[in-house]
Amino acid sequence: MRNMTSSKTPPPATDSSHRPNHNLDADSALQSWLRALLARGSMGLSPTALAQAYGDWAVHLAASPARKMALMHKALTIPTQIAGKLRTDSSGAAAAPVESDHRFDGDGWSQWPFNVFKATFQACDAWWQEAAEAEGMSGHHQQMLRFYTRQMMDALAPSNYPLTNPEVLKLGISTLGQSWIKGYQSFLQDAAQQQRERMQTGPTEAASQVYVVGKNVAVTPGNVVFRNHLIELIQYAPTTDTVVAEPVLIVPSCIMKYYILDLSPGNSMVRYLVGKGYTVFMVSWRNPDASDRDLGLDDYVRMGVFDAMAAIREGTGAARIHAMGYCLGGTLLSIAAARLGRGDGTAAERGRFPELASVSLLAALTDFSEPGEMGVFIDKDQVKTLQAQMARTGFLSGRQMAGTFQFLNSRDLIWSRNTRRYLLGQDEVGNDMMAWNADVTRLPARMHSEYLDQLFLHNALATGQFHCGGVEVDLTDIKAPMLVVGTVRDHVCPWTSVYKIHRLTDVHTTFILAAGGHNAGIVSEPGHPKRSYQMASVEAGHGWTEPAAWQAAAPRHEGSWWEALDQWLQARSGKRVSARAIPAEASLCDAPGTYVMVRHAD
Repeated sequence: MRNMTSSKTPPPATDSSHRPNHNLDADSALQSWLRALLARGSMGLSPTALAQAYGDWAVHLAASPARKMALMHKALTIPTQIAGKLRTDSSGAAAAPVESDHRFDGDGWSQWPFNVFKATFQACDAWWQEAAEAEGMSGHHQQMLRFYTRQMMDALAPSNYPLTNPEVLKLGISTLGQSWIKGYQSFLQDAAQQQRERMQTGPTEAASQVYVVGKNVAVTPGNVVFRNHLIELIQYAPTTDTVVAEPVLIVPSCIMKYYILDLSPGNSMVRYLVGKGYTVFMVSWRNPDASDRDLGLDDYVRMGVFDAMAAIREGTGAARIHAMGYCLGGTLLSIAAARLGRGDGTAAERGRFPELASVSLLAALTDFSEPGEMGVFIDKDQVKTLQAQMARTGFLSGRQMAGTFQFLNSRDLIWSRNTRRYLLGQDEVGNDMMAWNADVTRLPARMHSEYLDQLFLHNALATGQFHCGGVEVDLTDIKAPMLVVGTVRDHVCPWTSVYKIHRLTDVHTTFILAAGGHNAGIVSEPGHPKRSYQMASVEAGHGWTEPAAWQAAAPRHEGSWWEALDQWLQARSGKRVSARAIPAEASLCDAPGTYVMVRHAD
């Protein structure tokens, strides 16, 4: 319940009473350095947290002699399993269905000795995955152990090494070694590029010259119409004679560049919405540096969401807007919507902001109790390790964040990629999303610490303990109808966790479950093959339906969920009005602006 003694401060107020002191004494600096050094050897995981997880596993395994005997017996049968698998393969008998593993798709893996390598690896992998389970372990330690065991086994796969990969040997022989030479050259080029980046301390140029911001990505015409220290606000030029009366404000995640929603013209959500007659505004976050270390979550809500809303009201006179947030941007938007729904502050202060005609959250968490595999990287000790690292730099580096996301899918993003590029000598076939994915951003130290501590560790937003501007945030204060989108294969924001917004609000809620992952499921333009979604709505006063039951009952639709978004917004919009060009005096510069161009080597 809301704390009725909270001060009645207006929405844009910020609480700066608990800003951390980042001045480290010599002992703390040494401890910070040691933590960072040890974390490198454990793939960014806190070595203390990892040791605790393995200790938990060892203690429970030691206390279960029956379990140890079963594992020992299964280990002794591995040679028999391998022999049986080889006999089945050689006889051509139908094997039991197993999960597809594309690392061993080639015909060469059925020939000796590579079939032995494959069968041995698969048997050992299955044994280790089973051995990583121990009854009685804490859920978090169990999740860490599964994750780290999978990383270890993926690294040991025979497909990763030239002498145990038949495709690498066959191609090298058929090309007289040219594929090996080309792969080695690619390795040297990448190593040299990484060394140059490590030596750079200031802003850098874009690594990719194929997809360039402002030339073939982020090219929807528009102007920057507002700028503060944290954001540039882009208004896109209309392309229709009439437009929907309510503008659309999009708040992307601040851990990524905004143009994931404005990629190439064919898959740009911004261009799609503009083409449907919406006046679209986009927040473009500043890529922070060490001087921004004390920017916190309050600052991101105040300067990133409230200031953007106020600028739209002042620039267009719109009384109502549709607000849309993606990933962490959706979390920030939900906080802002709850603060505005609370309705405190003076009439003049409330008059700065347009009313929210709707709130759309795209792959955004508001309940962090089950964050999926991201939870592997988040516990008290790991947050302490990160805080120690950020205390020295003032920020979490973009490279570190990118590395975390890579490890969530290391089989494809690291090992398979290295095999193709360095062992097979294949050129990488880039696309606009890959180029965007490499265009990483930083997060300020204080903001990231608060994000992990308050939202992930304590789930403060879902439990009513989160404060914004010194005032408790209650998501039931959101009054606008909501459209919430989850994606089926989302490792960052699992759809079952996104779905929990039904428990935290009491308004009309339309939930869409889209095919794809965290990025590809959201960037789902009409005409894209193999796209589908499920969709169902509930009204205010609804009860709780389990995610599995919802998925079983919700109607399935073929095509892009963008079309459903358009229909949903149109149904909650007023009459169309004549389109107006962006006034020249309102333009600070052309889109995509200047903040999106800032890159850092780390």
